[in-house]
Amino acid sequence: MDKKPEISVIMLTYNREAFVARAIESVLAQTYRDFEFIIVNNGSTDKSGAIADEYAAKDSRIRVIHRERGNIGSGRNTGLSAAKGEYIAFFDDDDWCEPDFLEFMHNLARESNADVSICGAFDKIFEEKCVYTAEEALSVLFWRRRFNAQFPTKLIRRKLFDNVRFSNTAKYDDIELTPRILASANRVAYHGLPKYTFYRHSNNNSAWTANHTLLNADILDEYLRAYSERTIMLSERFPNRAAEWRYFRWSFMVSMVEKIDRLKIKGCEKHLGAMTNELRENREEFLDGGLALEFEKKWIEEYIK
Repeated sequence: MDKKPEISVIMLTYNREAFVARAIESVLAQTYRDFEFIIVNNGSTDKSGAIADEYAAKDSRIRVIHRERGNIGSGRNTGLSAAKGEYIAFFDDDDWCEPDFLEFMHNLARESNADVSICGAFDKIFEEKCVYTAEEALSVLFWRRRFNAQFPTKLIRRKLFDNVRFSNTAKYDDIELTPRILASANRVAYHGLPKYTFYRHSNNNSAWTANHTLLNADILDEYLRAYSERTIMLSERFPNRAAEWRYFRWSFMVSMVEKIDRLKIKGCEKHLGAMTNELRENREEFLDGGLALEFEKKWIEEYIK
């Protein structure tokens, strides 16, 4: 019987013929060798799938799965169903990593006996090493000062996916699933040294977070739903921090209210009204809870009458 790999690297690719070879070579250059590399061609109409096949013909660790076009989550689920490793690492087809990325992450998980290990990226560099409980890691995630919700930069014990999968319809599945994964972890190990690079460009799925003029009603629909569901889930699981989970939901809302007004974003009037009403109803708790930042208090005073 073939030995199962320690790590399964899952990469979804869709029409990235200009970048995918760089991403593949970055993974194949790893100092840690005990991994399988599952590339899911998500219905590409360019040469991305053919490029992946060419590399697979040269390296037996690569498995290419060709599928009809679907969302990111359904493609990642295809990779998860095929994965055999003890740990899962997700990789984006327009990014790259350092040669010791997998070795660094694996060592971090093992030495801390953590279900999830997280490294830094070159847009956020911290010489800091911590081991968190699940609820501590969630708080750090939501403050957005150390690491973000994106799955690259994280090595995850496969068993955490036993009862959860990515959404087959969502566009921004990280904001929904990452909190669920962290909430299920025994502990989370973080070392902020940069081992992964996110390549930022206008076709990134998350481009709106850097260019807020791209915000629209569909994005708000998905984010608000995910923030609402995670607030309920985490309040039930970690009730001692329920006020903190509510604060993070309202913090997102007040940020969106400010952006919609300042940037004169059209088409979000319904969401603007709903967010304004909820913030007005919970104004006292938001302002007096000891968590709101000074600029958020100013925005509340300006926009929530």
